[in-house]
Amino acid sequence: MWNVRKAAVIGAGVMGSAIAAHLANAGIPCLLLDLEGLAARGVARLKETKPSPLYDPAFVARIRTGDLERDLAQLAECDWVIEAVSERLDIKHSVWKLIDSVWKPGMIVSSNTSGLSINEVTSVCGEACRRMAMVTHFFNPPRYMKLLEIVPCRDTDPQAVKEVARFCQERLGKGVVMAKDTPNFIANRIGTYAMLATLRAMEKHGLTVDEVDAVTGPLLGRPKSATFRTLDLVGLDTFLHVCRNVRENVSDPVEAEAFAAPEIVEELVRRGWLGEKSGGGFYRKNRAATAGGDKIEVLDPATMTYGPRAKASSPALEAAKTARGVASKLQALLEAADRDRLAAFARDVLEATICYSAEKIGEIADTVIEIDEAMRWGFNWEEGPFETWDSLGVTETAARLEERGIAVPAPVAAMLAKGSSAFYIRKAGSVFHYSQGHYKFVDERPEEISLRALREKGRTVFAGDGARLIDLGDDVACLEFHSPHNAIGPGVLSAIRQASEEVDRNWRGLVLANEGRNFCVGANLMLLLMEAENGEWEEIDLIIRDFQMSMRALRVMPRPVVAAPHRMTLGGGVEACLPADRILFSAETYFGLVETGVGLIPAGGGCLAAAALAQERAEAAGLDDVTAPLSRLFETIAMAKVSDSGHDAKRLGFWRAGDGVVIREEVRIAEAKRAVLGLDRLGYEVPDAERRVAVGGREAATVMKLGVSSMRRGGYITDHDVRIAGKLADVLTGGDVPAGTIVPESRLLDLEREAFLSLCGEPLTQARMRQMLATGKPLRN
Repeated sequence: MWNVRKAAVIGAGVMGSAIAAHLANAGIPCLLLDLEGLAARGVARLKETKPSPLYDPAFVARIRTGDLERDLAQLAECDWVIEAVSERLDIKHSVWKLIDSVWKPGMIVSSNTSGLSINEVTSVCGEACRRMAMVTHFFNPPRYMKLLEIVPCRDTDPQAVKEVARFCQERLGKGVVMAKDTPNFIANRIGTYAMLATLRAMEKHGLTVDEVDAVTGPLLGRPKSATFRTLDLVGLDTFLHVCRNVRENVSDPVEAEAFAAPEIVEELVRRGWLGEKSGGGFYRKNRAATAGGDKIEVLDPATMTYGPRAKASSPALEAAKTARGVASKLQALLEAADRDRLAAFARDVLEATICYSAEKIGEIADTVIEIDEAMRWGFNWEEGPFETWDSLGVTETAARLEERGIAVPAPVAAMLAKGSSAFYIRKAGSVFHYSQGHYKFVDERPEEISLRALREKGRTVFAGDGARLIDLGDDVACLEFHSPHNAIGPGVLSAIRQASEEVDRNWRGLVLANEGRNFCVGANLMLLLMEAENGEWEEIDLIIRDFQMSMRALRVMPRPVVAAPHRMTLGGGVEACLPADRILFSAETYFGLVETGVGLIPAGGGCLAAAALAQERAEAAGLDDVTAPLSRLFETIAMAKVSDSGHDAKRLGFWRAGDGVVIREEVRIAEAKRAVLGLDRLGYEVPDAERRVAVGGREAATVMKLGVSSMRRGGYITDHDVRIAGKLADVLTGGDVPAGTIVPESRLLDLEREAFLSLCGEPLTQARMRQMLATGKPLRN
């Protein structure tokens, strides 16, 4: 089995250095080569780039730099060499000749080209090197974008392709798609066509930039950056290059014409208005526009001037916004397309994109799966083109196309003629896809666990209002939140207590995980604000007691509990994880107790957990008191810090012995199940139901409050921040007791609850809560 003990990246530009960073993220030593001095500059840029290409800044030590010509011989030490130089065939040829001169048996060489032919790129190499050569097209930025397109050349050993695909999935956490050696491969081919179709439809319907982006974002199941913000991020010069690559390399003149760039894009590039990297493209920041900060202005293509943004609106747009799920939003737009110009525009963009995608089956990829996965993973579409066909109804969509005089793509017509009316069908938790006249089973990977598939197979143990318990097999259960945004409310808390009792009686252990967009965004803030505004203090007290007791039920369960959070895990979501015996973070986990941002403190056991963590750290370090480790956690919580990754939770002080990070998202739940079974096999020690904690007392609180006072004098925080931080310090340190006092956990829970209730009554806190609910942004008052 091929393994990468050391890798090399040639080309230290933005993309090459970011690829090296992601290899370092996966624990792989990497040699970064470029011309003299450029590699070192590339590594320096990694430390400054936001968001960071690295899970942990310390991982940069895994990257060693060098000069391509002077250090060329060092490539012989590498198992994988990735070429990531400029998208010019002559430059790539010169680099591949150098690689070929030091190539050794077993070394895999790949190009990070975004669309050049790998057969042409490798034409300067010997046959032995070509047999181990392919495209590995990372999408930018490599840490955050899941897609990796692999394209073999004519001579590539199929086994080498399998080994690279396996390694990139398992070690780098990539969603690997096999593409063919065609211009721009899959994602850029379809994505660029969709952009061009959007620009043509914009001109046809006379829409503004604001109107286009209002339609082509989440309403079409696309990212919030929609069309023009995405183009500005990509760079308009890069977009032109991608268009030109297809136009010059396809044989069909009609298709070539479809990839002709609009004049507005050509003009912007001529002016040097390339997007974000040049300070402006279709949007720009006018820093002089307002004393309050940057103001985003939008381009008027007719006059080539910038002006204020305008909110787009129409009856169809408003109806689509209120619809739930991308399929319902699309249907709302299509139903209004004959009477609403924004809906008509959406229909034209949608139909052009899904028809073109259908025409490319077999040419750019073998099956619909590769195309759908490429668009979901590479362009962050909620649904791929063929999933969209199914959502809209293939039969109905074909009929609508015919009514409007648009030819139904041949693959779709052939499928309908055979009596099949969907690209995908699901049966008892298994998925089948349509391919060449038949439905074929989509291979299931035994190392992955899908909660959706388990639900479809009837493995739900119970379903409550906000969460459900699912049988993962081997006597391990999973509690899956399914409330709106996975926020914790009464339904979730009830399900936690029910699950605790059920797992205690009948199971070997429990996994806390879900497959939502985020693990948990915190407690139900709307409910708390309503109760506070109505002065329902007894009701709030009951809610917090319920929260605390539910978290305690997880902590004292006589079965192992493993939490597997992913992406946003905030406030109450963190408090649900900390009682677990282990936390297996997804690599992309943004973890933090953020209650101070809405004028509150953690009161679901978060302060208790922090105090207990500080005690454990003090004992492990041989410290006489908990002040130092507790002060670190106080700063983290008081400033509402959130980790930049699963690894970064260690820097913030939330990491415990035994915790870990899973880089491959698809195996997160399976790894958590494996951890539960491991704890069970080792002989699980039942937690102490009457835990006692050594606290920092008034002495530690004084140290913390001195730091807060210094920040207030410096103007960094407000008086209300001081009040919140003071209450937090008192709770974390156990109240007015001497340092080292050992208190029962019930005391810390009581202090949490009292401070929380007090802050709920503060008008300034209620204002913060309202601001967060209205805008999603914190208020500094």
